[in-house]
Amino acid sequence: MYEEKITSIIEDPAQEFDIVVRITREEDIAVARQMAKQLAQEIGFSLADVTRIATAVSELARNIYRYARQGRIMIRKRLEDRDSPGIEVIAADRGPGIPDIELVLTRGYTTWERSLGIGLSGVKRLMDSFAIHSEVGKGTVVITEKRRRAF
Repeated sequence: MYEEKITSIIEDPAQEFDIVVRITREEDIAVARQMAKQLAQEIGFSLADVTRIATAVSELARNIYRYARQGRIMIRKRLEDRDSPGIEVIAADRGPGIPDIELVLTRGYTTWERSLGIGLSGVKRLMDSFAIHSEVGKGTVVITEKRRRAF
């Protein structure tokens, strides 16, 4: 079932998402960040939230590049609620998986030298919802969402 979920997300994302960025090179991290920023601006997020979303996408893309070497960032608008539209971000890869999810969600934890340890714990703090599915040897899927606040 997990394998089917990852396969459906990774192999057929274009029909359901506004943005799909394949992460295979370090430069793709900046592309994903910039595209997320533009989509968040289109939806009308505040400058602070646009920065939060762009930072979260950057961290997710960087994790894919560092640990799985390739994967996808998929982003879509969530416009069902006119008063609080949002943006959903899914990061998926078929990398090594995460053996201890609780540990990687610890603030400051890192396995990368010269890293600030923002990573997944930072993404969780920056966004409104956060879910992670990972299986060792099969990959990781992170699903996160940010809702626009009413002013």
